Amino acid sequence: MPVDLAHLASLRRALDVAADLGAHYGATVVYAGVTAQTPGALGHNPKDFAARLDAFVAQESRTHGIAAEALALISHDPRIDLDRTLIKAVEDIGADLVVMASHIPNLTDYIWPSNGGTLAAHAKTSVMVVRG
Repeated sequence: MPVDLAHLASLRRALDVAADLGAHYGATVVYAGVTAQTPGALGHNPKDFAARLDAFVAQESRTHGIAAEALALISHDPRIDLDRTLIKAVEDIGADLVVMASHIPNLTDYIWPSNGGTLAAHAKTSVMVVRG
């Protein structure tokens, strides 16, 4: 489950779907967040970002009663490398399913594909795109 810690409210529906699937199938939900090496709003460095992601994942685990893990990923430039970083992580951990939030398509989606659409097209595993 890719997560953007800066936009958790808009991810709630997909987060709930991922937790529900994890509980139903007794699966561990891996919450993946991508950050850069440089300081940002979510941490001064990747270690700070990872701590914030860990806290979020611990809360999701307690709230939903599921097994959960945090996967903090570092990208040179998350705006450009996000899809590639997530696809590599999916392959590296051997995920069975990716549950990912998406927005209602708009005009720009005809020019630039959404992250969910790109993962669905290029990942070697199933991708469930959940509209918020």
